[in-house]
Amino acid sequence: MAPTLAFDIETVPDIAGLRKLHGIGPEVGDNDVAQFAFARRRVQNGTDFLPLHLHRVVAISCALRERDTFKIWSLGSAADGEAELVARFFDGIDKYTPQLVSWNGGGFDLPVLNYRALLHGISAARFWEWGEDDRTFNYNNYISRYHKRHMDLMDLMAFYSPRANAPLDEVAKLCGFPGKLGFDGSEVWGAWQTGGIAGIRDYCETDVANTYLIFLRFQKLRGVLDEAQYRQEIELVRTTLARGCEKHWQEYLAAWTSEREQRDDD
Repeated sequence: MAPTLAFDIETVPDIAGLRKLHGIGPEVGDNDVAQFAFARRRVQNGTDFLPLHLHRVVAISCALRERDTFKIWSLGSAADGEAELVARFFDGIDKYTPQLVSWNGGGFDLPVLNYRALLHGISAARFWEWGEDDRTFNYNNYISRYHKRHMDLMDLMAFYSPRANAPLDEVAKLCGFPGKLGFDGSEVWGAWQTGGIAGIRDYCETDVANTYLIFLRFQKLRGVLDEAQYRQEIELVRTTLARGCEKHWQEYLAAWTSEREQRDDD
């Protein structure tokens, strides 16, 4: 069975790209450039959320289930640049050909990663395989919305209807998982400006933990996991996180213990 790789990214405005597109010189500070872009976007469609090609990736976190092992980590180091992080992500696909799992990965994470890979001239041959070199990819590849090599759980649960989409945090909490712990995506830009990349990476890791746990519940829903197998997989995640001494995992486990999967206990 192919390894399973749940993933999540965190981004900030692409300040260099905004400067290039709008002819903004170095005399204008980075935050002023970002505020200009946010204001322009609000006029266009009423939201601060920038177009996907103007997001810069600052963290990529993964949860990998392979054979008898499970681990959660952030790619590279806090000091690595965007090109290194994005290259590592696609290198992992080249190495493992995993089952990709995300929450809104088709609507956000993968388009952003594709644009940034294009910008940096990164090779992602396995991800973009359509069947020319591997015939199995004719019928199941990473590109098609309706193939299983990438399972966007939000898209699947909504039956591909945007009006039925739900936020990761709320679905995780309704399932009895911790959800977000006092930090959300709207705070990433502020944290980035003050040098808070470590906190951003921690936050990204907890998001990918929530995504993977929902994936396990989804596999139970599909009948891929029976009750005993589901419990075994859940316990593997819990014990793996408990072995870590990082503060964010201690907080995550404390929140999870307080919930104790209430939906199953009801």
